[in-house]
Amino acid sequence: MTISMYSTSIPVFKQILSGLSDVLNKAEAHATEKKIDANAFLQARLFPDMFALTRQVQIAADFAKSVSSRLAGIEVPAYDDNEQTFAELQARIQKTLAFISGLTPVQLEGSENLEIVLRPGTPKEKKLTGQVYLLQYGLPQFFFHVTTAYDILRHNGVEIGKRDFMGAY
Repeated sequence: MTISMYSTSIPVFKQILSGLSDVLNKAEAHATEKKIDANAFLQARLFPDMFALTRQVQIAADFAKSVSSRLAGIEVPAYDDNEQTFAELQARIQKTLAFISGLTPVQLEGSENLEIVLRPGTPKEKKLTGQVYLLQYGLPQFFFHVTTAYDILRHNGVEIGKRDFMGAY
């Protein structure tokens, strides 16, 4: 059975990134309402050896754009990782949504058999087919970082739930 690589990736990235944007809006509103310094959320982490919220959001956006780009056979757009505010994180998400929204099903057609090379030229080099790359690497990585961002905020008292995480579908 063949799957549509476009339908399995782009709409999922768009739905969950939009949910993440809404979650960040609620976190910012919560911080304002409770007179909490926004940096308390932006720099929060679940455990000292884990990335802070800001980095989790950056990485989630990176996976959405890089997986989509590689499957479309185009260059991955480079983003500076310099966001320090909720507004800057929102801008990164919106930039990512605009980029992936510009991709068409035709661009991803046949990408299930495309060879994707992770960490080329290093001892950790790994070659995957496009379908394995999407389903067993890209989507799990993306969901891990979005979930961790959600968990950081929920753990810190932001009133969000599964419906917020899921976004509109």
